[in-house]
Amino acid sequence: MSPSASSPLDLIVVGGGPAGYMAAITAAEQGVRQVLLLEGTPEPLQKVRISGGGRCNVTHACWDPRELATHYPRGSRPLRGPFSRFACGDAIAWFDEHGLTLVEEPDGRMFPQQNRSEAVIQCLQKAAKASGVQLRTKAMVQQVRVHPEGGFVLEGRGLGPLHGRCVMLATGGHPSGRKLAQSLGHRVVPPVPSLFSLTLQAPALTDCSGIAVDDVGLDLKLGNQRFRQTGRVLITHRGLSGPATLRLSAFAARALHQSRYQGELKVDWSAGQGRQGMEQRLHQWRREQARRTLSAANPCEHLPRRLWQAFLTMAGVEAERRWADLPAKAERQLVELLCGQSLSIQGRGPFGEEFVTAGGVALGEVNLATMESRQCPGLYLAGELLDVDGVTGGFNFQACWSGGWSAGRAVAAIFKRSH
Repeated sequence: MSPSASSPLDLIVVGGGPAGYMAAITAAEQGVRQVLLLEGTPEPLQKVRISGGGRCNVTHACWDPRELATHYPRGSRPLRGPFSRFACGDAIAWFDEHGLTLVEEPDGRMFPQQNRSEAVIQCLQKAAKASGVQLRTKAMVQQVRVHPEGGFVLEGRGLGPLHGRCVMLATGGHPSGRKLAQSLGHRVVPPVPSLFSLTLQAPALTDCSGIAVDDVGLDLKLGNQRFRQTGRVLITHRGLSGPATLRLSAFAARALHQSRYQGELKVDWSAGQGRQGMEQRLHQWRREQARRTLSAANPCEHLPRRLWQAFLTMAGVEAERRWADLPAKAERQLVELLCGQSLSIQGRGPFGEEFVTAGGVALGEVNLATMESRQCPGLYLAGELLDVDGVTGGFNFQACWSGGWSAGRAVAAIFKRSH
């Protein structure tokens, strides 16, 4: 295959990430003969390499397409269609057919059996090579324009003019992809950060950095909008992180951006007991642990001792006071802290390791059954370039597998009809 402007290729995929690889492999395996994958960097699949701390959270064990779609702050309802055709079970089967076994962890996340991201990269690269996909690295596409005789012409750094019958943009969150999409008539929703930790003004709490607590309730109010999440929270030296915090930041991404990452967060540390349950618990402790000190007798077994002692400090209670001597006012203060601690958000932490953004090409401009552009026939889009993002746990990769597979199948269908 010698790509040039005079000999159009069947499919040119711009972006060597998960969506691009899945589309290229699927199209080639379905009979598309000339598939070229262009990657601007020296090494493709870098996001796969660094994701999950080098382990790569490939997908999530969520079998119902409708339930799966609820994990996407942007795109939840539109994604039901693509997920009904290629969801997590299909992704698991696809990787298994291509020699990579995925293993489910207790929380539903799925990782390669080898427990390293390199195994996923090798699987995708092997499948691409076996199906005849051609890869070109250090090829930064800077312009895509419609060819007067059909198809598209691509130009850029590291490549001469290329003519392709179909083009797919799968450039992830890189600005270059959004610019290309705009040049071809698409509206781009401005990207903002998603999946990040929260920076708080709470020194007594951040002194407990490194402690993780399950079943923590988070309630964020920004103007007339309210966002709630419950789950595992990690206390950091700057504030809060962990799965529940990251999910909260994803669903509140645009509202937090508009508020300049300032706001009030209420945290329920009671593990679902609520005020009434916590009041009863403290009354019980006052009777049963009357002679023991507040510090030594922790009524909240789910809270590590160091964190319980921090709550005593925040409530202004002497840690060595006996439970029998706990003033009623101090008891009310403890209940308030444990069931509805009010914390001031001062900013956001850095991006998560996968650098997820909320924003991209508006979903209404893409036929999600085929991933073909409604603005520019023959152009396909998938992955983070679209205004789609999921919470942490393998959901962002799943959107890439689903979109890439749909695009590859759609392109193959065109060439089957033409032949």
